[in-house]
This record gives sequence, C-alpha cells and structure tokens, in this order.
Amino acid sequence: MQKKQKYTIQNSPFVVPTEDGKIIKEHFGNATDGNSEISMAHMVAPAFWSEPFQTPKFDEYTFIIKGKKQFIIDDEIIVLEAGQSIKVEKNTRLQYSNPFTEPCEYLAICLPAFSIDAVNREEQ
Repeated sequence: MQKKQKYTIQNSPFVVPTEDGKIIKEHFGNATDGNSEISMAHMVAPAFWSEPFQTPKFDEYTFIIKGKKQFIIDDEIIVLEAGQSIKVEKNTRLQYSNPFTEPCEYLAICLPAFSIDAVNREEQ
C-alpha cells in the first residue's frame, strides 16, 4: 500500500498577467490549485506603483521582504518596511501603493483566497 503524500511543493506558481509592472506569482490559491480557502502570493511592486482604493471581501496579511509599501486605511497612511507585517480585515477600504524609488518585494496571504470578484475596486 502506497503512503499518501501529505505535502505539496510549488515549483510553478501562476504568474498573474498585469499591465502596471507589478509581478504577482500565486503559489497557492484559486488560480494555481483551485483552493478557495487561502491564497499565498509573492509580489514585487515597482517604484511609483499604486492601485485604486478597494474594499476586499477577505482578510489580507502582508509581510514586507524588501523595500517599503504604503497603505491608506480609513484615511490613515501606514508605511511598512522590510521585516514588518500587517493584517487588514475584510471589508476595509484601503489603497496599496509604492510611492518610493525602490521596488517593494512582499508576501501576501488572503483568507479566503484572493478572487478578483471579491476586491471591489473603485474607479480612479
């Protein structure tokens, strides 16, 4: 009888197509393995990058690996640097950006998994 493997190694993350220079590599989640419970993505936001305000329907945890990332949450500006992390609760209006001169590398985990339908982006 063959023993069931109890782990998954991800060697081929799904590279999300973007038009703003941001690199998104989803290692686990809806796009990669169909998991709707959690998603984990390695990201690089280029210098001077930003997204429109949004109100996600998922909790998002972000860990900064290199550089800095700016969050505007309820009109409060928060800047995280390498080694810092944040949890933003679902249904919170926020904006992500990198208004700095260096790229920002970070890890994002969403519960439940990221879905474009669950983001609610505002028009810029």
